[in-house]
Amino acid sequence: MDRDAYLEAAVRDVLTGDADARIGHAALLLAASGAAADADRLVRQWQARTGRPVTALVPSAVAARAWEMLFEARGERPDWAAALPPLDLDAEERAHVAYLARPVSGFDGTPLAPVAQVVAPSRPDRLRAAVARGDLREWASLAGRQALPDVASLAASRTLAPRLAAGADPLGLGEWAGVCADALVAALFRRFPPDTGSWSDLVGEILRLRGLRTAPPPASPRAVDAAEARLGVRLPHREFLLTCDGLPADVVFPRLLGTAELRVVDDVLVLSDPAVLLYARGHVVEVDPVLGSTVHDSVRAVLEQHLRLLQQSA
Repeated sequence: MDRDAYLEAAVRDVLTGDADARIGHAALLLAASGAAADADRLVRQWQARTGRPVTALVPSAVAARAWEMLFEARGERPDWAAALPPLDLDAEERAHVAYLARPVSGFDGTPLAPVAQVVAPSRPDRLRAAVARGDLREWASLAGRQALPDVASLAASRTLAPRLAAGADPLGLGEWAGVCADALVAALFRRFPPDTGSWSDLVGEILRLRGLRTAPPPASPRAVDAAEARLGVRLPHREFLLTCDGLPADVVFPRLLGTAELRVVDDVLVLSDPAVLLYARGHVVEVDPVLGSTVHDSVRAVLEQHLRLLQQSA
């Protein structure tokens, strides 16, 4: 499987196309590659962003069977799957054996469809035959040539699902599974941005995801006015300071300064410690010594980005 091509097409579909179909396939691909945690994270973020029923990710009986076989192999059913109807796995196993043995038509898609479907001989499906034999190497050789590998037929095999759940990883996705989940979650946030509400809501959610219970106390209007008089600038985040006078640092986020600590250096307002968030000419500049600088429209935009990263990693 061309991972780069798959991920590029998947991100494009999540951003502008059928996000349900892409997320459904990607989640099953990851789950069938031993990356159950990444698959669960992707599905939960899709649910949180879209609010759609999880059944939208399971478009066929084979896909539903695949998930159930993987859940059985894992020995647990994740919370997001509670809305999926339970299946009789003994009956599903028999149905899948019959499905794998079913031949496919030799019809090649020409305009003479009615005639061709009658005269074209049926032939065995090599991909399904490989699954029926339990030959993961042969399956990977065939499925790896597909733009959308048929992981549903593979994972729906009750004999193979335990090997997949244990990390057999026939397509050799490895650490790429996490990269794929990260990219698709980020695409979901771009297409379905969360409503961050008021300043109090935004700060409260950031602190909740950080595991903190209370925010720093707000600055008084008089303290904000005094800071502006002292610095000689209009503070770009008055509403934030009136909600909480500064913000503690996180692992990847600097400490936001309170009103008494704000300072101006060479006409640039320093917003954080260390001084990696700066305000100049109507924009907030985020300085990263490794990745370079990023320009944000506002302090709120910086905090909303921080919130998205916290939500994606939750």
